[in-house]
Amino acid sequence: MSDSRPATSPVLGVCEPRRALELLKPYRGEMPAGKLVLAANESPYNLPKPVCTQLKEGIDAFDFNRYPDPLAQKLRMKIGAAHGISEDRVLIGNGGDELLLDIMLAWGGAGRKMLQFSPTFTMYGIYAEALETEIITLPRDSGSFQIDLHKALDILKNQNINLCIVDNPNNPSGQAIGEHELCMLIEASDALFVVDEAYFEFSGLSMLKYLEKYPNLVILRTFSKAFSLAGLRLGYVLAQPAIIEVFAKVRMPYSVNAFTQWAGELVMDNLAEFDEGVAKIIKVRDWLYVALRDMDGVEVWQSHANYLLFRVDNAQAVWQRLLDEHDIYIRNFGNASGLRNCLRVTIGDNEQMKRFTAALRESVRFVNSPCDEMS
Repeated sequence: MSDSRPATSPVLGVCEPRRALELLKPYRGEMPAGKLVLAANESPYNLPKPVCTQLKEGIDAFDFNRYPDPLAQKLRMKIGAAHGISEDRVLIGNGGDELLLDIMLAWGGAGRKMLQFSPTFTMYGIYAEALETEIITLPRDSGSFQIDLHKALDILKNQNINLCIVDNPNNPSGQAIGEHELCMLIEASDALFVVDEAYFEFSGLSMLKYLEKYPNLVILRTFSKAFSLAGLRLGYVLAQPAIIEVFAKVRMPYSVNAFTQWAGELVMDNLAEFDEGVAKIIKVRDWLYVALRDMDGVEVWQSHANYLLFRVDNAQAVWQRLLDEHDIYIRNFGNASGLRNCLRVTIGDNEQMKRFTAALRESVRFVNSPCDEMS
């Protein structure tokens, strides 16, 4: 008789995990201690004082001993009101990452296809691979990072796509796609079409006005960037009620803790308090773009988000020098497909960006100058 017992993993000492995970590389988000971290697209500003004050004043009466509202109804209502829609068109998640996983659980899986446009946010592919979703990747233009609309429409019309995800603005390039082009893509098939608007507050670009028109449209948002809540993990999706109901079937119960829900409610109650910080980031971003554009040895792309993508010769060495000699940690995409020698810097405050600019200038000059010039 053949042995039908599951094979034991020599690494784990237990039966083998699903084969779909064999080649999957986990997302690494480690941040080095003692460095100026400009790699995660966080806000350089903490919560505004009025929000912190309300948190402090209410903390003693907070019911930490009670389970949170499973669907965060108060927060859903506040988000819906801020967007001019009903709360049944809103679903809350433990950061955008949980919501992306919910999307994959509901519309991905074995025998199903997802279309994405590279370069793009890494987690789309990680979740899709983990759930054995077939991934169709259409590379963006290598110079402009724009989507080839003709090829994308052909794929959507002819390849039975179940799910399509577009980050707008794109991460990591910061480039945006217009409403007209997005509408053409949404209308090309009945695939669930997710527009990731994680950086909406810095771009002002949104598909919200089309939410009622397109039953297959989903908009993903986060509190991690403009609203300074990266440490609490809070995100939400906007979609028609039938789509929200499907997501509710696969989401984890109590996934957003009560404290995070409360903090999110206070953010929604004090939205105007964040306007100054967002405006400062945009102003510094545009200043930094000009500074990098005029810097020898640097090619930079304009951005609609809170980061800039740029290219330098010997990017790995430049990145390492920034880290070792200047204690500045930025994102290194130098070996990623379509991003050869590219680095990405998060927009910080004025002083941080002045420090970064001086450090980058020195690092590029040091790494790419002939030895005799450095002697």
